[in-house]
Amino acid sequence: MAREKDADRRVRGKPVHQPGTEAEGPTRAVVIVPVLTRQPRGDDDTSRPRLTRSAEARHDEAVGLASAIDLDPIHTAVVTVNDPRPATLLGSGKVAEFAEIVRERQAELVIVDHPLTPVQQRNLEKELNAKVLDRTGLILEIFGERARTKEGTLQVDLAHLNYQKGRLVRSWTHLERQRGGAGFLGGPGETQIESDRRILQDKINKLKHELETVRRTRDLHRAKRKKVPFPVVAIVGYTNAGKSTLFNKLTGAGVLAEDMLFATLDPTLRRVRLPHGTPIILSDTVGFISDLPTHLVAAFRATLEEVVEADLVIHLRDISDPDTAAQAEDVERILADLGVDAGDSKRVIEVWNKIDLLDEGNRARLLADGADGNKTPPIAISAVTGEGIDVLKAVIETRMSGELEALTVTLKPAQLGLVDWLYRNGDVTSRADNDDGSVTISLKATHSAREEIESRLHRKNNE
Repeated sequence: MAREKDADRRVRGKPVHQPGTEAEGPTRAVVIVPVLTRQPRGDDDTSRPRLTRSAEARHDEAVGLASAIDLDPIHTAVVTVNDPRPATLLGSGKVAEFAEIVRERQAELVIVDHPLTPVQQRNLEKELNAKVLDRTGLILEIFGERARTKEGTLQVDLAHLNYQKGRLVRSWTHLERQRGGAGFLGGPGETQIESDRRILQDKINKLKHELETVRRTRDLHRAKRKKVPFPVVAIVGYTNAGKSTLFNKLTGAGVLAEDMLFATLDPTLRRVRLPHGTPIILSDTVGFISDLPTHLVAAFRATLEEVVEADLVIHLRDISDPDTAAQAEDVERILADLGVDAGDSKRVIEVWNKIDLLDEGNRARLLADGADGNKTPPIAISAVTGEGIDVLKAVIETRMSGELEALTVTLKPAQLGLVDWLYRNGDVTSRADNDDGSVTISLKATHSAREEIESRLHRKNNE
C-alpha cells in the first residue's frame, strides 16, 4: 500500500527544472518514505518503547530535509513495507514501479528516508538507474552544506568518512588486486578496496587529531568562562523548533533563523543580562532529529559538550507540531546519551514554543495537560511574538540567582553613584530623598545582586 504525491510545483520558491530548457534548476528527486510494520531483527529495543510517528509527519519531514538543500521533490511516496528485503529493502514490484517513475520523470536522485545497508544502496542504484541517498546520507549532505566554522567542517568531514568507509564496495568491486612489492613479480598485495580503506582511515585519523586540537581550544575557552562566574544556559530541541528565533529574541543577535530543517549548525554563544542584572552565557546548539546518525552523534560530541557543561538546559518544543510528543522523546533520548537527565527539573526547563499558532481551545487544553502535579509545568512562549518571554527570563534568573529578595538601602551623598546601578540590577519599588542628601531605596533583587550591592556599599564606605 502506498500514498503518493506528484509534485509539479515550486520548491522553496525555485521553479521546477524542465528537461530541454537552458536554465539549470534544482536536482530532481524522488522521495520514498518506507514505513516498516515491524522492526528489523536486532533493531528493536523493548526496554525503551518509542512513540509511533505518523506517516504524514515522516513524509513532511523527509520532504523538508530534501528541500533544505534545494532539491526538487518531483514525486514523493509513503510505502508500507511488511517484509523488508535484505537486498533492496523494498519489494521487487515497488522497485520496478519506482524505476519507471525515475525514467519517466527524468529524476537524477532517489532519497530513501530510512537507513540503507551498503548492499541495499548499491542494488537500488542499479535497479533505479539513479543516485540513491538514504536518510543518513541526506542528513550528512545537509550538515556539509550548513557547516561554517572550522570545527563544524571537521566534524562533518569526519562523519562523512566514517559513513563512506563501509560503502566502498559500491565503487571498487570491478578492480583487481594491486601487485605487491616482494619477490620478482610481487605477491598478491592488497585489493584496491583495502588500499582505499587504508587511505580513508589515514584521513580519519588526521581529522580526529585536528578535532582533538579544536576540542582542547574549546576546553580552554570553557575554563576561562568558568573563572568569570557567568552561568551557561543551553537551548536544545528538535530541528526547526525555533531555537535560533528564541536565541535572537533573548540576545538581540542576528543568528540565521528560517523555517527550514537544520537552519543552524554551528553553535553560537552570546552574553545576556537578565532583567535583574544577572549575566549569563546563552548557547544555541544544532537541532536534534529522530534517528540521528551515530556518525554525527560521535562527530559532534565536542560541540554537544556545551550542553553537557551547561548549568541550565532549555528544552524547546514546537507545541504546534502534531508529533511534538515523539519529537520530545527523540530529544530526551539524545540528551540521555549525553548524560543529561531531561526529567531533572532543577537543571532542565521545558519550554513550549509557537503557542501563538494554537487556537484558544487547544492552548487551554495543552496547558492543562502540562500542569502535571508531579513535575514542573512547562513555560508557554512564542519566540516570534514575544509572548511569555518575560516569564521565561524570570524563571531562568530564579534558577541562576535564586528568588527575589526584598531589601532597603540608604545611600549617603558620597554613594549616590550607585543609584543608577540599583535601578538596572533590581526592581525598585520606592524611593525617598532625605533632608540630609541621602536616598533611601526599597527594591527586590536576586541573592547574587544583593551580595553585589553589599560589596559595593562596603567598598564605598572604605573609600
